[in-house]
Amino acid sequence: MDGRDLVRSMKTVGSVGVAQGLRTVRAAWRRRRADAAALPSRGAERARVPGPMREVEPGPGGGVVRFGRSELRILVAVNGAVFWGWDGAGPESSYALADRCPEPDPRAVLEPDKDGGWRVVAERATVAVSRHGAVEVRTPGGVVLRRELPPRWWEPVDGGPARWTQRSEVAADARFFGLGGRSAGPRLRDGTYRLWNTGPDLPFAAAAEEGASVTMPVQLVVADAGTHLVFHDSTWDGTVALREGEEGAGSGHDRPGRSVLRMDGGPLRCWVTVGTPARVLLTWASLTGAPALPPAWALGHQHAWWGLGDEQDLRRVVAGHQERDLPLDAVHLGLGHADAERVFTVDEERFPKLPVLAEELRREGVRLVSAVEPAVAVAPGNAVYDGGTRGDVFVRDATGAVVRGVGRPGEVVFPDFTHAGAREWWGGLHEERLGRGFSGVWHDLDAPTSFAAFGEPTLPRSARHALEGRGGDHREAHNVYALCMARAGYEGLRALTPDERPFVLSRSGWAGLQRYGGAWSGGVATGWPGLRASLAQVLGLGLCGVPFAGPDVGGAEGSPSPELYLRWLQLAAYLPLFRTSSATRAGRREPFGAEVLEHARVALVERRRLLPYFVTLAHLARRTGAPCVRPLWWQATEDRALRDCEDAFLLGDCLLVAPVLGAGADRRAVRLPRGRWYDVATERAYEGPAQVLVDTSPARIPVFARAGAVVPVRGEDGAPELEVWAPARGRTGGGLVVPDAGDGWVEPEIERYVSRWEGRRVVVEREGEDGLSEPSCPVRVRGLGERAAQM
Repeated sequence: MDGRDLVRSMKTVGSVGVAQGLRTVRAAWRRRRADAAALPSRGAERARVPGPMREVEPGPGGGVVRFGRSELRILVAVNGAVFWGWDGAGPESSYALADRCPEPDPRAVLEPDKDGGWRVVAERATVAVSRHGAVEVRTPGGVVLRRELPPRWWEPVDGGPARWTQRSEVAADARFFGLGGRSAGPRLRDGTYRLWNTGPDLPFAAAAEEGASVTMPVQLVVADAGTHLVFHDSTWDGTVALREGEEGAGSGHDRPGRSVLRMDGGPLRCWVTVGTPARVLLTWASLTGAPALPPAWALGHQHAWWGLGDEQDLRRVVAGHQERDLPLDAVHLGLGHADAERVFTVDEERFPKLPVLAEELRREGVRLVSAVEPAVAVAPGNAVYDGGTRGDVFVRDATGAVVRGVGRPGEVVFPDFTHAGAREWWGGLHEERLGRGFSGVWHDLDAPTSFAAFGEPTLPRSARHALEGRGGDHREAHNVYALCMARAGYEGLRALTPDERPFVLSRSGWAGLQRYGGAWSGGVATGWPGLRASLAQVLGLGLCGVPFAGPDVGGAEGSPSPELYLRWLQLAAYLPLFRTSSATRAGRREPFGAEVLEHARVALVERRRLLPYFVTLAHLARRTGAPCVRPLWWQATEDRALRDCEDAFLLGDCLLVAPVLGAGADRRAVRLPRGRWYDVATERAYEGPAQVLVDTSPARIPVFARAGAVVPVRGEDGAPELEVWAPARGRTGGGLVVPDAGDGWVEPEIERYVSRWEGRRVVVEREGEDGLSEPSCPVRVRGLGERAAQM
């Protein structure tokens, strides 16, 4: 133990108590010893590059290119996705892919290219391979979107996984996005970003290279020539170093943007999708799976309550909202409601009639959601621990002993969610949650997190995992642990309640998380930077295929000022997951304070009014992969000013939201994309592209509606209504509406509407196979102006 470890240990013991502190010290030492014994330091290594091209072998959708010291397989799938893999890596199923590899495109063929290389020409992209192993992705017009230089491997002389590096170049004007939910985003500046899911001990505002709760080796790159998404399908620890390009650098030549991916192991296999942002995300969803559709109630206002009180405290939280006319759809109970913080239990003394209370709340329109953590207390006699021991589901170390760590209840063990049997066992445990009256679960400390006084707060890297029968260690399993836990929860709930859509919310995850639910931001720091980072995370996750996400309003610890809390609440009211939060170290966070109550009510009521729109966006995300929250450049990637705009976002196709992200602002500039936009508060029209200055009083944040938009809302009587914003003269508008069909599995028909001027009035009609017809619900037209006649 060095001096820094000693200081960390003393601080930990002082902050969490002697007993728990000593556990974390012992756990840190056990982890260090286990890895030292099972993962000896890397010895001599041999560097390797592909070498010169030797031969090619055409095949379905592409073929195999053999080099002196490696081989490259290329495939273009029927959905337009491009795959390549080195050293025999193929497009086989993985944790990211929803199912088997898509079929190859029979029209894509391997043919000679210039300078002795080869290429595969497809409808949306051309993939070219040079004689020494560089891979280019080109547009159909021949413009290079991405150039992957020949990779390099470092192979241990004594055997073991090879490290590898992939260097890439993109256009000088390109901007990087993605890599999961990054607080430093949504546009990723120059820096190094770690690909290793981190637990709550990591400060939220840490440097970019320190990782995030949800990391993915997924980059979305936007440039004048086009948009592309690249995914390197390896779950190992790694880093991505990004450097934006510069036009006219040096002696008048452009300096391309660069990406350097370094991985500690795993296959070097890559998927690329090309096209408009909508096309790219649609193809990505076809690879990794359609987003799970949350229950309609989960699109309303949810409040997280740690649960250290009792049933009466819980009743007071709900009654406080009701007495103040604040809409509330769900309350999340943290593990504080459990018996000694043990998963799948309830403290019967404090919550003696929880199922009765849950049913009462459900009749009042409020659901209960339970925190679920992977750590299982080492407690013989506890049903979960005993059942897992009998089933041999817990992670073991290299010697065969069960790995022990430290969690909230003390000494804990961890299920191996990379084993199908463990997932099935865990999913069945949710019957106890449903019996208690819970309607869904939110996963915490699922990175996985094992508290440690020093070192990484997770399992030993040498811990063994099933990895679906292949076998491997935690270096490969860590990043997909939470993904597999989400799968276990989702499949368990679906089997137990087949007529209802499951609700699963995860702190951590990986590519494909959207198949099982959404993501919450974890322990965000309380402060204005945390507010800004909340938006960055949601945007980043959406561009990686996870549309249902949101922060905890106010942050994890401390007391935000009334102004900060209100601005956070106003932002969150327009995000897919809308969750306020209270915690033991954050105090009571219900929006009851006199300084915020009236303005908070406005935000909550507006969210309730927009619920039909959020239902529509959720259904469209499931069918198209398009995120609910989108960057301003979503439909105008050629607008470079929009690429750099990070303080506003599009909510679907219809609304533009410009939150207040700094203290003391009474006005703010808003950049508008091309077209006419209406300030929804004043109905004043603005013509874009432009930057406008608007009022930001405490009562509101700026929200704009696109001219011609058709927005489904709840009318004053609670019935569905269409809010239509008048199109510009001589133009038409329209929108898609998906009516709420309840929380089952029925997928309602998408209703298509068009809006247009007819004389001095705006006409709204529904398009169908049989032509145009009357809308299915009342219509209210806004933005008509003083001179225009009402309908």
